[in-house]
Amino acid sequence: MFSHTLAFFSEGLLAISWWQILLATLVSTHITIVSVTVYLHRCQAHRALDLHPLASHFFRFWLWMTTGIVTGKWAAVHRKHHAKCETQEDPHSPQVSGIWRVLLGGAELYRTEAKNEETLRRFGHGTPADWLERNVYEKYPDLGISLLMVIDVALFGIVGVSVWAVQMMWIPFWAGGVVNGLGHFWGYRNFGPPDASTNVIPIGILIGGEELHNNHHAYATSAKLSNRWYEFDMGWMYICVLSALGLATVRKVAPRPRMVEGKAVLDDETLQAVLRNRCEVMASYARTAERAYRQELARVKHISRRERALLMRGVKKWFRDGEAGQGGAGHPVPKELCGNDAKLLVYVELREDLAAIWERSNRSREQLLFQLEDWCRRAEQSRIDALREFSLRLRHYG
Repeated sequence: MFSHTLAFFSEGLLAISWWQILLATLVSTHITIVSVTVYLHRCQAHRALDLHPLASHFFRFWLWMTTGIVTGKWAAVHRKHHAKCETQEDPHSPQVSGIWRVLLGGAELYRTEAKNEETLRRFGHGTPADWLERNVYEKYPDLGISLLMVIDVALFGIVGVSVWAVQMMWIPFWAGGVVNGLGHFWGYRNFGPPDASTNVIPIGILIGGEELHNNHHAYATSAKLSNRWYEFDMGWMYICVLSALGLATVRKVAPRPRMVEGKAVLDDETLQAVLRNRCEVMASYARTAERAYRQELARVKHISRRERALLMRGVKKWFRDGEAGQGGAGHPVPKELCGNDAKLLVYVELREDLAAIWERSNRSREQLLFQLEDWCRRAEQSRIDALREFSLRLRHYG
């Protein structure tokens, strides 16, 4: 009898090898990541998709067991992050709080903000408030994670405590630390939203696609986080599977420019398409300007390769983020970068004027259309082939 009890505590009910335990741990933590990105983030916080009640209840139960997260609190804190991004009111900005504090203490920052009643009242609307949420998940958040420990020990024996510890640390580190920390500090940017968001890496597997954080801040209500051909969003893959099974309905994805060949006249449809795709328009303009600057810089013989690299880094930051960008300290003054090159100054001035169209989007359609027409006319009369081609491409939006 004693030997059987000892065997149970050492091996658990499954009595499997160490590598099988490791695999089971990775599978369980991956399901938790999927639950966070698909259910909490894309469905509840941003309403990018609707989930069938069967899928929603599974995700809610799984998160209750593996994280103790309350849906309404998580959604409220995340929505406030978007509304107050990179300000003193942002719950977890590394630009404000410092990278190490967010990377290593992101979970604590979340717990602090989740106790803020004003945050919950203002940003927690539209999340589950049924009997199960009120009387089980919200009332007893620690019961779920305690139940998980019992299950882990029962299945894997005493090593189940270590399995449980990994499961408890997984979301605080990867979501609370890496996404909220590195995702606003280090990586690459496809778009220039008014914050410091970055894509940590282009392959979103480990954190379910949340690695593509800059794409998300550019198109916050998109159910799909990948945007370039070389990017992969595993969360989107699961959404497609759920959709095929009738368990999910996608409400919105990031827009893709629709080009009307032969179109030359700017009309209301063009204006709406340009406004709808403004992040892509600005990113495309940035690439056009960067190519021009690189070509001009190559003609300058008296500067070193290192100086060229530093100048190009500054140009990329400015053209992608603008003067108000938050992508790092010390944005260069554009005219200092351009020197006396009239062509590059034109790129800078037109970039500022193009960005001003979005800033004045509260104007009437007639006023905005006049601004866009004037911008295209100036670009086409600049005698710069790249700007002329860019303007003609804008006219094809429809």
